[in-house]
Amino acid sequence: MKKHIYLFFLGIIVLSVSCKDSTKSNSVESGTKSELINQNDIDRIEPPNWWVGFENEQLQLLVKHDNIGGYTPSISYEGVTIEKVTKGDISNNYLFIDLLISEDTKAGTFNIRFNDDKGNELIHTYQLKTRLKPAEDFIGFDSSDAIYLITPDRFANANPNNDTPIAKEGQVALLENTIDRSDSYARHGGDIEGIITNLDYISDLGFTAIWPQPMLINDMKEGSYHGYAITDLYKIDPRFGTLDDYQELSKKLKDKGMKFIMDQIANHCGLEHWWMKDLPFKDWINLQENYEKNKDNWDWRTTTHSNHRRTSNQDIYAAQHDKDGNSKGWFVSAMPDLNQRNPFMAKYIIQNSIWWIETAQLDGIRQDTYPYPDKDFMSDWAGAIMTEYPNFNIVGEEWSYNPLLIGYWQEGANNRDGYDSNLKSTMDFAMQAKVVEALNEDESWDKGLVKIYEGLANDFHYANPKSIMIFPGNHDMSRIFTQLKGDVNNTKMAVATYAMMPRILQMYYGTEILMDDFEKPGDHGLIRTDYPGGWQGDSVNAFTGEGLSSQQKDMQAFVKNLLHYRKNSKAIHDGKTVHFSPFMGTYFLFRTLGDETVVLIINKNEEPITIDLKRYAEIGLQGKTLKNIISGDTFVWGDNIELRSKGPLLLTTKLK
Repeated sequence: MKKHIYLFFLGIIVLSVSCKDSTKSNSVESGTKSELINQNDIDRIEPPNWWVGFENEQLQLLVKHDNIGGYTPSISYEGVTIEKVTKGDISNNYLFIDLLISEDTKAGTFNIRFNDDKGNELIHTYQLKTRLKPAEDFIGFDSSDAIYLITPDRFANANPNNDTPIAKEGQVALLENTIDRSDSYARHGGDIEGIITNLDYISDLGFTAIWPQPMLINDMKEGSYHGYAITDLYKIDPRFGTLDDYQELSKKLKDKGMKFIMDQIANHCGLEHWWMKDLPFKDWINLQENYEKNKDNWDWRTTTHSNHRRTSNQDIYAAQHDKDGNSKGWFVSAMPDLNQRNPFMAKYIIQNSIWWIETAQLDGIRQDTYPYPDKDFMSDWAGAIMTEYPNFNIVGEEWSYNPLLIGYWQEGANNRDGYDSNLKSTMDFAMQAKVVEALNEDESWDKGLVKIYEGLANDFHYANPKSIMIFPGNHDMSRIFTQLKGDVNNTKMAVATYAMMPRILQMYYGTEILMDDFEKPGDHGLIRTDYPGGWQGDSVNAFTGEGLSSQQKDMQAFVKNLLHYRKNSKAIHDGKTVHFSPFMGTYFLFRTLGDETVVLIINKNEEPITIDLKRYAEIGLQGKTLKNIISGDTFVWGDNIELRSKGPLLLTTKLK
C-alpha cells in the first residue's frame, strides 16, 4: 500500500459566470492535447499545480469559488480519477476533491470541469509536471553545514522598485506598503535580490546554507516585515520579489554548492489571510465559535490566546484544559491558530510543504513554533515529508531550556508515551544558554565553564546529538554580543564553542560583525537591524569592510577562518567528542576522526597562565605538531602550554 498525500483546490469566484452549452466544442472531455481548453474560470485553486511520480498517489483537491458547492466536478485524463467530493460545512464556496493519480500517469495538462444542475459550466486547466530530480537527491542539511539565518527585509535592498509594489488592475493594494527605515517595526525594503547579490559574501565567510525568515506574503496592516503572519501560503511577498526570484535564489545557491532552507509555519497564519473572511469549516481554525455564530460581524478579540504551556505535550499529569490551551489558543491576536485536527487543513499543510520543496528545490525546512500545533499532526507532517524525501531534513523550533523536552521531539527518542516525531533535528536553546551563562559567570565549583561541561553531558539523552541545531543567537533573542555584555573575547569563545560541538551550526546575520541591541536589549525591531551596506548610501559597508571598526573586521576574519576550517573538517562533522572538566579557568574539548584531531581551548583568564598538558594525555597528542586554525602558527604538544591571553584557542593536527 502506498501512503497517500492529499491536495487541496481552494478557489473563490468573484466574477459572474456565464452559462455554457454542454454541446459546444469547448465542453468536449479533455484528455488529449487536441481537446485541451486553456481556460481559468476559477478564481483560486491551490496548489496551482502538482507533479507525477510521487510515492504517494492520492491528492485532495479543494476549490474556492462563489457557490462552487452547487457544482459537480469531472476530469477526463488518463491516470487521474476523482474518488470523493466534499463541501464545506459553513460555506458553499468550497469543494474538496479527492483525486487518485496512478503511478503510470504522464505529465501534462487537463481540464477540470464544474457543472451545475442549471447547465452552467466552469473550466480550469490544471498541470501535472515532471519532477526535476529523484526524491533521494533532495539532500538535507547536517552537521557538516553552517547555516546563515537572514531577516530578508533587513539584509539588503538590491531592487528599490519592489519596495512599494503598485497593485495591478483588479487587485487590492497591500495594507502596509510604506518604507520607513527609521521605524524598527516597519518595512525597510530588503529583498530576495539583495540576498542573491550578496551570496558571494555569505559563501566567502564559510557558510554552506542559508535560512531566510519566511518570504511568503504578509499582507497585514502593520508589522508585516518579519514574515510570520502569512496571508497566502502560495505567494511570495511582492515586496521581496517574485516566485521567479525565489527560484533563482535556490538555483544560485545550488550553483555555489550551498543549501536552501525554507522557514515554514504549520501553527498559524496571518489575520488577513484570504480565507479568514470565509472559512470552509467551523473547525478550520481553533477557538472561533464566535465566528460561526457571527460570521458577518466577527471580532477576533474574543478568541483565546495560547497559554504557552508547551510542557503539556509531555506532562503525564497535565490537565486537558492546559493541553488545549497550548495547542488550540492563538499564538498572538494577529495570528489565527490553524486546526490541524481538521483532516482537510492537515492535508493542506502537508501538501503546501511538498509543493514548496518541489517548486523551490529546497534542501530543508525550519518549522516554526513546533510544540504549538497538534503533536500527532506534526508527526504525520514530518513523516509524510521524510517518506517522500528520505535524505531531506527538517528542524523544529522548541524554545526550551530543558534537554528532556528538546530530546522528546527528535526522531528515535525513547519516549515513554511512544511518541515518534519523525523529526530529525530540533533546536538546542538549552545549550545556547549554558554557553552564555558559562562565559558571563565567575568561575566556581558550580558556576562558569562547568555549565558547558555539564550542559554537553546531557547529550546522553538525545537520540542523535549531531543532528541537533546549535546557534549563538537568532531573530527572537538578543544578539550574542549583547548577551555577553559587549565582551569580544567572550563572543569569540562562544562562537568557537558552538562551532566545535557535535551539532549543526546556525548563525544569525551580523554575528560576524558584532551587531548588538544594547540600546533596547531584547527589542525585536532592534535585534533585526539593517545590515550595514545593504542599502545604497550606507556609510558603513560590512560586505566590503568599508567603515567597519578594527574589532568588527577582526571578528569577521575570525568567523571566516573558523568556518572555512569547519567546512572541510571530518572530525568536527562526524568525529568522536571528548571533553575535560574545567581546570584553572579553562575548558578543553577534542574532536577526533582518523588522523585529524581538533582542539578547542576556552581560556577565561585575563593574565597569562601555564596549563599542564599531561592531564590530557589520553587524547594521544604528545609530541605532535598542531596548527592554530585562526593564525596559522604551529605548536608542538608537549608537557605544558602557555595561554597568554583570554579567548579561544583552536588547534588542529591537520597541517594542510
